[in-house]
Amino acid sequence: MEKETFTVSEINSYLNKKLKKDPQLKNILIKGEISNYKSYSSGHSYFTLKDEKSQISAVMFKGNKDRFLKFDPENGMKVIIKGKIKIYEKTGKYQLYTTTMTEDGIGNLHIAYEQLKKKLSKEGLFDDSHKKEIPKYPKKIGVITAQTGAAIRDIITTIKKRYPICEILVFSTLVQGDQAAPQIVKQINHAQEFDLDTLIVGRGGGSIEDLWPFNEEIVANAIYNCKIPVISAVGHQIDYTISDFVADKRALTPTDGAITAVPDLNEVENNIAQLSNRLNKSIFDIINQKKTKLSHLSEKQVLKNPEAIYEIKAMGLDNLINKLNFTSKNLINDNKTKLFKLKNSIVLKNPSEITRTKKEAYLKNFEKLEILNPLLTLKRGYTLAKTNGKVISSAKEVRSGDQIDIEFDDGIVNTKVI
Repeated sequence: MEKETFTVSEINSYLNKKLKKDPQLKNILIKGEISNYKSYSSGHSYFTLKDEKSQISAVMFKGNKDRFLKFDPENGMKVIIKGKIKIYEKTGKYQLYTTTMTEDGIGNLHIAYEQLKKKLSKEGLFDDSHKKEIPKYPKKIGVITAQTGAAIRDIITTIKKRYPICEILVFSTLVQGDQAAPQIVKQINHAQEFDLDTLIVGRGGGSIEDLWPFNEEIVANAIYNCKIPVISAVGHQIDYTISDFVADKRALTPTDGAITAVPDLNEVENNIAQLSNRLNKSIFDIINQKKTKLSHLSEKQVLKNPEAIYEIKAMGLDNLINKLNFTSKNLINDNKTKLFKLKNSIVLKNPSEITRTKKEAYLKNFEKLEILNPLLTLKRGYTLAKTNGKVISSAKEVRSGDQIDIEFDDGIVNTKVI
């Protein structure tokens, strides 16, 4: 007899088993738009996958994220998800358990590349202010790449041909695959123990998957923190990796990296020869100029007859002495004349005469003042008419009704003009 009553747990378990047995739901591809995306400290991510009419809950556990996911999902991103559908029995809700995720129409690696590029650029890892100059004449160069392959051959051959006096140290590493990035980082750190002038990091061309280790954040940070100037020489001219942006110099190819790292010894020697010739010519020109100048000096009369210098100076000294004697005599004679005049002046011979003369002049000036004194005029019977303290000198200055003061020798009379 079939059971007529079931618990909620039994129903959820029954439906979950049915879904698990459905081969269509075990490995299904579903496309839609991400919304409500959240990642937790556990590493698991939960989100909703939706289209215009419906939605489904989804989860991606840490293990699948670490293994398969190369970019950071964002809300609004259209993706294609591969996974399986099961019921979460505790809540009775069915959801999509994500195994892999790709953006609809664009590859995962391209998304991851753009996201990391944007992130590191914002952090300042690409700024020119952090980039170091590549030495022009290196003594020792390090190369981080695969020990076998075209890249290492091209780099070594080019350096030895252009600048054979430079020492080359090869630090072998994987250049593709999941283990490549950690090995590259390890060799970058290891290379800094060898007093290198320049470090070339790179590999030959390949697909974006092949070049991917040079797009890893750990490699970018290792290059950025490297004390040695780094040349990134990855792939072909059209290939751009994150390491190209972080490195102190980007080379188009591994061969171009070698050319960038060292000068052409033949050109250096030619430049040295040219500089040597120019230096020798300059020295000879200076010597010839000095010789000509010395020849001119040797022909001067001063050098042929050096006593002439002293004769000229002696004549000049005699002239100065004569001028001094003449000037001194004139000064003494002038002072004698002044002294003679002083001795014969009236001041010294008869000083009382000067006093008498000054007294007579004083009395004459006093008499002139007495004549001009208006008070003497009053004594002679004349009067002074004033209005408001001002002497009236003309009848035109007086108006009817003015108060007038008439000053006599013995008093003042006030009157009014009618």
